[in-house]
Amino acid sequence: MEKLARAEAWALLTEYTKGEALQKHALAVEAVMAHFGRLNGEDEEVWAVAGLLHDLDYEQFPEQHCHKSEEIMREHGVDEFYIRAMNCHGWGLCTDVEPQSQLEKTLYTVDELCGLINAACLMRPSKSVLDIEVKSVKKKFKDKAFAAGVNREVIRKGCELLGMELDEVIRETIAGMQERAEAIGLKGNL
Repeated sequence: MEKLARAEAWALLTEYTKGEALQKHALAVEAVMAHFGRLNGEDEEVWAVAGLLHDLDYEQFPEQHCHKSEEIMREHGVDEFYIRAMNCHGWGLCTDVEPQSQLEKTLYTVDELCGLINAACLMRPSKSVLDIEVKSVKKKFKDKAFAAGVNREVIRKGCELLGMELDEVIRETIAGMQERAEAIGLKGNL
């Protein structure tokens, strides 16, 4: 596997993703993937870059999500490892590439969860990820009307794939987001 430098990945992402919200989402998933990479004793930079690039095509080509990313990544000589990881995050939604590795299963699981936690943070008086607790996120998770676009079934299925309890995945996802709170726009007023 040929590693992709973080700076190259960021340049590629920002070439196709101009919106601040989507960039911050990519940064949140990157932070969480780096955190999980560390927890798994893996190369956190590799995990982080896989997270950073997962929604590469979403802003410009939402109807061709994942498929256009694959094309773009190949054109830029990105290693198949990253292309497969990106495709796995769309498993059952827009691709049929089932997550196999720990990295792929993690990306599949935390993408939607980052969106839910982000929305939950913005509803708090502090507007911060630094003081959010698992129970608050779990309450929002159970409320189907809250952040209705978040696919809870993907998160549940992802937890099963990882062999982890939902609470544990939420706790570690929050921890990963906290490490980059300012960069992802969730330092709030703390």
